[in-house]
Amino acid sequence: MPVIDVTEQDFEREVLQRSRTVPVVVDFWAEWCAPCRMLGPVLEKAAAAREGDVVLAKVDTDANPGLSQVFQIQGIPAVKAFKDGDVVDEFVGAQPPTVVERFFDALVPSEADRLVAGGDEASLRRALELQPGRPDAAVALARLLHDRGENEQALALVERLPGFQAEALAARIRLERADDVDVDEALAALDAGEDERALDLLLGAIPSADGHRDDLRRLVVGVLDRLGVEHPLARDARRRLAAALY
Repeated sequence: MPVIDVTEQDFEREVLQRSRTVPVVVDFWAEWCAPCRMLGPVLEKAAAAREGDVVLAKVDTDANPGLSQVFQIQGIPAVKAFKDGDVVDEFVGAQPPTVVERFFDALVPSEADRLVAGGDEASLRRALELQPGRPDAAVALARLLHDRGENEQALALVERLPGFQAEALAARIRLERADDVDVDEALAALDAGEDERALDLLLGAIPSADGHRDDLRRLVVGVLDRLGVEHPLARDARRRLAAALY
C-alpha cells in the first residue's frame, strides 16, 4: 500500500527505518489547510504510480506537534523525502503535478538504473540504448568485452568517456597492446586483487616508460579512485605518483 498515516509513536519505524529499504515521502499536512487538500491527491497519485518503489506517509501536524518541531515545519504542506533515514529532498507549498512527478522520479531508480544494476551484457547494452554514453554502463560493458578479448569494441566504448575508471580501462588496453613497455606482471597483480604489488610495479615503470607515462598515470589513478581517498595505499601512492611524474 503506497500511502500510510504516521504518528509520533511510529515515525521511527514507518519512516526512518522503512526508508533504508525504500524511499519514503512524508506529507506534513493539516485538515484546515486548503493547499494541503489540493496537494494530497497529487502526491497520492504519484505514489500509486510507483507502488513498490516509494511509500507516501502522511503526518497530521496538529496531532503530531513533536514531529513538526523536530523537522522544523514552518509552513504546510511540507513534503520531505527520506532515504537511509535522512532527508534527501523537500519542498513547501502546493506544487503542480509536473513538479511532483519530477520530485518522485528523482527518488525512484529509472529503467536504465535497474539495467545497470543487473550488470549482464544484454542489460548494459539496453541501458546504453536508453542513455547513450552513460559512463557506468559503458565502463561495465567494456570490462565484459575486455575480459573476453574483444578489445577493439571495449576501447571504442571508453576511449572518449570522462571519468577515472573509463580512462583507466582505455589506458590498460593501450598498454596491453604496446610492445615497448612491460606491464604484464602489474596487470596480473591487479587482476589477482594484489593492489599494493600492482601499484608498486606500475609506479616503478613510469620513469622509464617514454611514450606511455600518461597511460600508466591513468591506470594508477584508476586504482586510487577505486580504493578511495582515505585508503592508506592510496595516500602513499599519490605521493609516489607525483614524485615519479615530476
